Amino acid sequence: MNVQPVLFNVEGHIATVTLNRPGKANAFDGTMWLALEEAVKNIETDQSIKAVVLTGAGKSFCGGLDINQAMTEGLDLGDRAVRGGYETLHYLSEVFSRYARLPVPVLASIRGGCIGLGLELALVCDVRLASEDAVFSIPEVAFGLVPDCGGTQRLPRLVGPALAKELIYTARRIDSSEALRIGLINRVYPAEELAGAVQQMAAEIAGHPPEAVQASKRCIDFAMNSSMEAGLQFETSASESVLGEKLKDIINRNRHN
Repeated sequence: MNVQPVLFNVEGHIATVTLNRPGKANAFDGTMWLALEEAVKNIETDQSIKAVVLTGAGKSFCGGLDINQAMTEGLDLGDRAVRGGYETLHYLSEVFSRYARLPVPVLASIRGGCIGLGLELALVCDVRLASEDAVFSIPEVAFGLVPDCGGTQRLPRLVGPALAKELIYTARRIDSSEALRIGLINRVYPAEELAGAVQQMAAEIAGHPPEAVQASKRCIDFAMNSSMEAGLQFETSASESVLGEKLKDIINRNRHN
Protein backbone atom coordinates (compact mmCIF):
# COMPACT_ATOMS: atom_id res chain seq x y z
CA MET A 1 0.00 0.00 0.00
CA ASN A 2 1.41 3.36 -1.12
CA VAL A 3 1.01 5.87 1.72
CA GLN A 4 0.89 9.51 0.66
CA PRO A 5 3.52 11.56 2.53
CA VAL A 6 1.25 14.61 2.49
CA LEU A 7 -2.54 14.61 2.57
CA PHE A 8 -4.47 17.42 0.91
CA ASN A 9 -8.13 18.19 1.46
CA VAL A 10 -10.42 21.15 0.76
CA GLU A 11 -13.68 21.58 2.64
CA GLY A 12 -15.75 24.71 3.12
CA HIS A 13 -13.13 27.01 1.50
CA ILE A 14 -10.47 25.69 3.92
CA ALA A 15 -7.54 23.64 2.62
CA THR A 16 -5.89 21.25 5.07
CA VAL A 17 -2.34 20.07 4.37
CA THR A 18 -1.29 17.18 6.61
CA LEU A 19 2.25 15.87 6.92
CA ASN A 20 1.67 12.13 6.87
CA ARG A 21 4.62 10.12 8.16
CA PRO A 22 3.35 9.56 11.71
CA GLY A 23 5.61 6.57 12.24
CA LYS A 24 8.57 8.91 11.72
CA ALA A 25 7.10 11.83 13.70
CA ASN A 26 6.34 13.35 10.27
CA ALA A 27 10.05 13.89 9.66
CA PHE A 28 10.98 15.10 6.18
CA ASP A 29 12.29 12.94 3.40
CA GLY A 30 12.45 13.88 -0.27
CA THR A 31 9.01 12.55 -1.09
CA MET A 32 7.43 14.76 1.56
CA TRP A 33 9.05 17.86 0.08
CA LEU A 34 7.75 16.96 -3.39
CA ALA A 35 4.27 16.31 -2.02
CA LEU A 36 4.32 19.56 -0.04
CA GLU A 37 5.19 21.39 -3.26
CA GLU A 38 2.31 19.68 -5.08
CA ALA A 39 -0.10 20.74 -2.34
CA VAL A 40 0.95 24.39 -2.50
CA LYS A 41 0.52 24.33 -6.28
CA ASN A 42 -3.07 23.19 -5.75
CA ILE A 43 -3.70 26.03 -3.32
CA GLU A 44 -2.13 28.63 -5.61
CA THR A 45 -4.50 27.70 -8.45
CA ASP A 46 -7.72 27.14 -6.47
CA GLN A 47 -9.49 30.49 -6.11
CA SER A 48 -12.13 28.98 -3.82
CA ILE A 49 -9.63 28.48 -0.97
CA LYS A 50 -9.78 31.25 1.63
CA ALA A 51 -7.64 29.77 4.43
CA VAL A 52 -5.08 26.99 4.85
CA VAL A 53 -4.32 24.73 7.81
CA LEU A 54 -0.92 23.03 8.08
CA THR A 55 -0.80 20.10 10.50
CA GLY A 56 0.75 16.71 11.14
CA ALA A 57 -0.77 13.23 11.37
CA GLY A 58 -0.56 11.43 14.68
CA LYS A 59 0.96 12.97 17.79
CA SER A 60 3.62 15.21 16.23
CA PHE A 61 3.60 18.22 13.95
CA CYS A 62 7.02 17.50 12.45
CA GLY A 63 10.19 16.01 13.89
CA GLY A 64 12.49 17.77 11.42
CA LEU A 65 14.64 15.97 8.87
CA ASP A 66 14.65 12.18 8.72
CA ILE A 67 18.39 12.16 9.36
CA ASN A 68 18.86 8.37 9.33
CA GLN A 69 17.24 8.06 5.92
CA ALA A 70 19.04 11.10 4.55
CA MET A 71 22.40 9.74 5.68
CA THR A 72 21.86 6.20 4.40
CA GLU A 73 19.73 6.72 1.29
CA GLY A 74 20.18 10.40 0.49
CA LEU A 75 17.43 12.92 -0.19
CA ASP A 76 15.41 11.55 -3.09
CA LEU A 77 13.83 14.42 -4.99
CA GLY A 78 12.71 12.26 -7.89
CA ASP A 79 12.88 14.00 -11.25
CA ARG A 80 13.46 17.40 -9.66
CA ALA A 81 16.67 18.48 -11.40
CA VAL A 82 19.24 20.19 -9.22
CA ARG A 83 22.81 20.87 -10.31
CA GLY A 84 24.49 21.28 -6.95
CA GLY A 85 24.22 21.89 -3.25
CA TYR A 86 23.11 25.52 -3.48
CA GLU A 87 20.32 24.77 -5.94
CA THR A 88 19.14 21.86 -3.82
CA LEU A 89 19.00 23.97 -0.67
CA HIS A 90 17.32 26.81 -2.57
CA TYR A 91 14.64 24.44 -3.84
CA LEU A 92 13.95 23.02 -0.37
CA SER A 93 13.71 26.50 1.13
CA GLU A 94 11.59 27.78 -1.75
CA VAL A 95 8.92 25.13 -1.15
CA PHE A 96 8.48 26.54 2.36
CA SER A 97 8.53 30.13 1.08
CA ARG A 98 5.69 29.43 -1.32
CA TYR A 99 3.45 28.77 1.68
CA ALA A 100 4.55 32.08 3.19
CA ARG A 101 3.67 33.86 -0.05
CA LEU A 102 0.21 32.36 -0.40
CA PRO A 103 -2.37 35.15 -0.74
CA VAL A 104 -4.60 33.53 1.88
CA PRO A 105 -3.85 33.15 5.61
CA VAL A 106 -2.06 29.97 6.68
CA LEU A 107 -2.58 28.51 10.17
CA ALA A 108 -0.30 25.97 11.83
CA SER A 109 -1.94 23.36 14.07
CA ILE A 110 0.92 22.09 16.24
CA ARG A 111 0.86 19.00 18.44
CA GLY A 112 3.84 17.27 19.98
CA GLY A 113 7.22 17.84 18.38
CA CYS A 114 7.81 20.92 16.23
CA ILE A 115 11.50 20.41 15.65
CA GLY A 116 14.02 21.79 13.16
CA LEU A 117 12.40 21.81 9.74
CA GLY A 118 9.06 21.47 11.52
CA LEU A 119 9.62 24.77 13.31
CA GLU A 120 10.86 26.39 10.10
CA LEU A 121 7.67 25.24 8.38
CA ALA A 122 5.56 26.62 11.23
CA LEU A 123 7.35 29.96 10.85
CA VAL A 124 5.98 30.43 7.33
CA CYS A 125 2.44 30.41 8.75
CA ASP A 126 0.51 33.56 9.61
CA VAL A 127 -0.86 32.12 12.85
CA ARG A 128 0.51 29.29 15.02
CA LEU A 129 -1.80 27.46 17.42
CA ALA A 130 -0.40 24.70 19.63
CA SER A 131 -1.39 22.07 22.14
CA GLU A 132 -0.19 22.03 25.73
CA ASP A 133 2.06 19.05 24.95
CA ALA A 134 3.85 20.77 22.06
CA VAL A 135 7.63 21.20 22.19
CA PHE A 136 9.74 23.43 19.98
CA SER A 137 13.39 23.38 18.97
CA ILE A 138 15.62 24.50 16.13
CA PRO A 139 18.61 22.20 16.75
CA GLU A 140 20.45 22.28 13.42
CA VAL A 141 23.71 23.66 14.83
CA ALA A 142 23.98 20.63 17.13
CA PHE A 143 24.35 18.54 13.96
CA GLY A 144 26.80 20.94 12.34
CA LEU A 145 24.11 22.47 10.12
CA VAL A 146 22.53 25.88 9.58
CA PRO A 147 18.72 26.33 9.87
CA ASP A 148 18.55 26.84 6.10
CA CYS A 149 14.83 26.78 5.32
CA GLY A 150 14.19 30.24 6.69
CA GLY A 151 15.03 29.68 10.35
CA THR A 152 17.74 32.34 10.61
CA GLN A 153 15.53 34.87 8.80
CA ARG A 154 11.97 34.31 10.00
CA LEU A 155 12.64 33.46 13.65
CA PRO A 156 14.36 36.81 14.46
CA ARG A 157 11.49 38.68 12.81
CA LEU A 158 9.03 36.86 15.03
CA VAL A 159 10.68 36.72 18.46
CA GLY A 160 13.51 39.25 18.04
CA PRO A 161 17.19 38.65 17.27
CA ALA A 162 18.34 38.02 20.85
CA LEU A 163 15.87 35.21 21.53
CA ALA A 164 16.36 33.78 18.04
CA LYS A 165 20.11 33.62 18.63
CA GLU A 166 19.60 31.93 21.99
CA LEU A 167 17.28 29.28 20.54
CA ILE A 168 19.49 28.61 17.51
CA TYR A 169 22.87 28.69 19.30
CA THR A 170 21.79 26.47 22.21
CA ALA A 171 19.53 24.12 20.20
CA ARG A 172 17.47 23.71 23.36
CA ARG A 173 13.82 22.70 23.53
CA ILE A 174 11.07 24.88 24.94
CA ASP A 175 7.52 23.94 25.88
CA SER A 176 4.31 25.54 24.67
CA SER A 177 4.02 27.90 27.64
CA GLU A 178 7.45 29.40 26.95
CA ALA A 179 6.74 29.49 23.22
CA LEU A 180 3.60 31.49 23.99
CA ARG A 181 5.47 33.82 26.34
CA ILE A 182 8.10 34.76 23.74
CA GLY A 183 5.56 35.18 20.93
CA LEU A 184 6.56 32.12 18.93
CA ILE A 185 2.96 30.89 18.97
CA ASN A 186 -0.39 32.68 19.25
CA ARG A 187 -2.43 30.43 21.53
CA VAL A 188 -2.26 27.17 23.50
CA TYR A 189 -5.07 24.60 23.91
CA PRO A 190 -5.53 21.21 25.54
CA ALA A 191 -4.53 18.58 22.98
CA GLU A 192 -8.09 17.35 22.50
CA GLU A 193 -9.33 20.88 21.76
CA LEU A 194 -6.63 22.00 19.34
CA ALA A 195 -8.04 20.70 16.05
CA GLY A 196 -11.47 22.16 16.73
CA ALA A 197 -10.02 25.52 17.74
CA VAL A 198 -7.91 25.71 14.58
CA GLN A 199 -10.86 24.84 12.35
CA GLN A 200 -13.00 27.41 14.13
CA MET A 201 -10.43 30.15 13.55
CA ALA A 202 -9.93 29.10 9.93
CA ALA A 203 -13.70 29.19 9.37
CA GLU A 204 -13.90 32.62 11.01
CA ILE A 205 -11.21 33.92 8.64
CA ALA A 206 -12.80 32.25 5.62
CA GLY A 207 -16.13 33.85 6.53
CA HIS A 208 -14.83 37.38 5.97
CA PRO A 209 -14.62 39.06 2.52
CA PRO A 210 -11.53 37.46 0.95
CA GLU A 211 -10.41 40.64 -0.81
CA ALA A 212 -10.12 42.47 2.52
CA VAL A 213 -8.40 39.57 4.31
CA GLN A 214 -5.87 39.02 1.54
CA ALA A 215 -5.13 42.73 1.11
CA SER A 216 -4.57 42.99 4.86
CA LYS A 217 -2.11 40.09 4.70
CA ARG A 218 -0.20 41.81 1.90
CA CYS A 219 -0.04 45.02 3.92
CA ILE A 220 1.20 43.33 7.10
CA ASP A 221 3.82 41.32 5.22
CA PHE A 222 4.98 44.47 3.43
CA ALA A 223 5.32 46.24 6.78
CA MET A 224 7.87 43.69 7.96
CA ASN A 225 10.36 44.78 5.29
CA SER A 226 9.65 48.45 4.71
CA SER A 227 9.67 51.88 6.30
CA MET A 228 6.56 53.25 7.99
CA GLU A 229 6.01 55.77 5.19
CA ALA A 230 6.32 53.14 2.45
CA GLY A 231 4.04 50.84 4.41
CA LEU A 232 1.37 53.53 4.81
CA GLN A 233 1.43 54.24 1.08
CA PHE A 234 1.15 50.53 0.34
CA GLU A 235 -1.76 50.27 2.79
CA THR A 236 -3.59 53.16 1.09
CA SER A 237 -3.14 51.60 -2.35
CA ALA A 238 -4.30 48.21 -1.11
CA SER A 239 -7.36 49.71 0.54
CA GLU A 240 -8.21 51.65 -2.60
CA SER A 241 -8.01 48.48 -4.69
CA VAL A 242 -10.38 46.69 -2.30
CA LEU A 243 -12.86 49.55 -2.07
CA GLY A 244 -12.87 50.17 -5.82
CA GLU A 245 -16.22 51.44 -6.99
CA LYS A 246 -17.47 51.69 -3.40
CA LEU A 247 -14.93 54.45 -2.73
CA LYS A 248 -16.03 56.37 -5.82
CA ASP A 249 -19.66 56.09 -4.76
CA ILE A 250 -18.84 57.41 -1.27
CA ILE A 251 -16.93 60.38 -2.71
CA ASN A 252 -19.65 61.21 -5.24
CA ARG A 253 -22.35 60.87 -2.61
CA ASN A 254 -20.58 63.39 -0.38
CA ARG A 255 -20.20 65.82 -3.28
CA HIS A 256 -23.94 65.80 -3.95
CA ASN A 257 -24.92 66.25 -0.29
